[in-house]
Amino acid sequence: MGGREERKDPGKWVEGIIKDFINRSPENTLKNPANERAWDNPLVGFSNGEDPLYQQYKEKYVGAFHWTPLEVFQMAFPQAKAEAAELTVISWILPQMEKTKSDLRKEKLYPSESWARARIFGEEANVKLRKHVVDTLMASGIEAVSPMIFPRWEMKVSERYGFASTWSERHAAYAAGLGTFGLCDGLITPKGKAMRCGSVIAKMKIAPTLRLYEDHHAYCLFYSHGTCGKCMARCPADAVTKNGHDKQKCIAYVNMTRTYVTSNFGFEGYDCGFCQTGVPCESKIP
Repeated sequence: MGGREERKDPGKWVEGIIKDFINRSPENTLKNPANERAWDNPLVGFSNGEDPLYQQYKEKYVGAFHWTPLEVFQMAFPQAKAEAAELTVISWILPQMEKTKSDLRKEKLYPSESWARARIFGEEANVKLRKHVVDTLMASGIEAVSPMIFPRWEMKVSERYGFASTWSERHAAYAAGLGTFGLCDGLITPKGKAMRCGSVIAKMKIAPTLRLYEDHHAYCLFYSHGTCGKCMARCPADAVTKNGHDKQKCIAYVNMTRTYVTSNFGFEGYDCGFCQTGVPCESKIP
């Protein structure tokens, strides 16, 4: 390892890389005339590559196609010798800005312009953040890969959950103590459900973030207290019911918004996000 801070507290060093990019980089923008920020100050957490959750995702929940951290690392660095316990999964949460949440809160059928911009241009910034973290670590001699931008990442169909993928950043964030799942499948974090995730796997030792929960639905009022269900009423596609989240209805609706976004906002985009705003878990753990 290189710098003094990196050697002294690698977790704090990595957290600084992520927060400095979001809080200082001009890439964090909605690309609107006001050049507003896409994301608020991030949350960062860590999990170990040997965490049993990753094997459970593969064997019990998502499917055999779902990568463990070691599998991704070995694909990216086939010549490197590494064990799962030597890997750290770095996870982050990018909270939506208050104005973006407020804009969508007022809508009932189609996404607001700022929300659609966050989905397209904000995610562009997230992709650049993933690359920035990988490049910074690699420049310090630390092998690192971001699964979501790894060429072999792909969508799959899970027998149990329908649409799925070879790596899930929400599941990595759950493992890193950053939040639990809600009725609509969104991740409820200390900054709420209106957010996006990111992750990088690195061959470095960082102490895992403490998980303050055991139940994967612990922060959802519907599951934990039998109350709320506000995300059901917010969903314009009727894709959220007391039985959970219908991914096919959800994806069909999101795809339908493409025409609206292009014709009304002047850029190619899409999104929904209604279940993330106007609900008790929008900006906090309720």
